[in-house]
Formats: sequence, structure tokens, C-alpha cells
Amino acid sequence: MRTVRDDEGRRYLLVKRSSESSLVRDPDTGAEEYVSNADLTVEDDASPLSTAAGAVPASVRRVLTATPNDRALGLLVELVDRGPVGVRALLDAYDLCESDLHGLLAEFRAAGLVAETTVVGERGYEATETTRDAVARLRATEE
Repeated sequence: MRTVRDDEGRRYLLVKRSSESSLVRDPDTGAEEYVSNADLTVEDDASPLSTAAGAVPASVRRVLTATPNDRALGLLVELVDRGPVGVRALLDAYDLCESDLHGLLAEFRAAGLVAETTVVGERGYEATETTRDAVARLRATEE
């Protein structure tokens, strides 16, 4: 599979190519259609898997790549719901040891998902706009 772009700049995944036209898939919708080969340009530097992943909002992709398990995702959700929370309150409220909590928070800071702040005169953390957006989008997909 390859990434192709049409004359209007839209990216597609090349599913099947014949002599005159190609079957392409829109990564945003999954819809397939035939497009004239003359209207398509192959993008050799674009990974088809990265093109497919582009259908997922950037904020959600960032959360997905930074959260190794449900506990990590839960920590982000709690920071979104609770607002800024002090480190002591986080340690008291959840079943994370200090090193695990600080490790997750360091990873989340590096990913731009949490920001350090001051809560009642002590060090704390809050969710960034990227995290709030991602959690809202993930919640919107619940059925």
C-alpha cells in the first residue's frame, strides 16, 4: 500500500492500481473510489500507516502514544476532571507509588499532556488543552 495525493491535495491510500485508474481509500472516512491515474501523485516519503493514522485527531494520537496502560490513561482523565492537583493529593488518592507517579508525570510533561503548576503553595500538575481535547474526543466516541 502507498500514499497518493490527488490534484486538489487530498491524501489517499492506494488500494489497487490498474493501467488507467486506481482504487484509493480516503483515510478519514474509509470510503473507496476509483480515480484516474493522471490525477494521482505517489508520495514516496509518506508512510501509508502514518497516512492512515492521520484520520485520528492529533490530540488523541498523542494521548494514545503516551499512555502505556489504563492507569496512565486514568491519571490523565482525573487531571482533566479535577483540574490542577497537588502531588501529595495525587499520591494519597491513587494506587501509584511515588516513583511510578513521577515517571508518568515526566512522560506526560515531555509529551505536552500535563503542565507543572502550584496548588495551595505546593507542586502540582494540570492537564493541557491538548489533553482536555483528547479526553473530550475519546468520551464522545462512547456508545
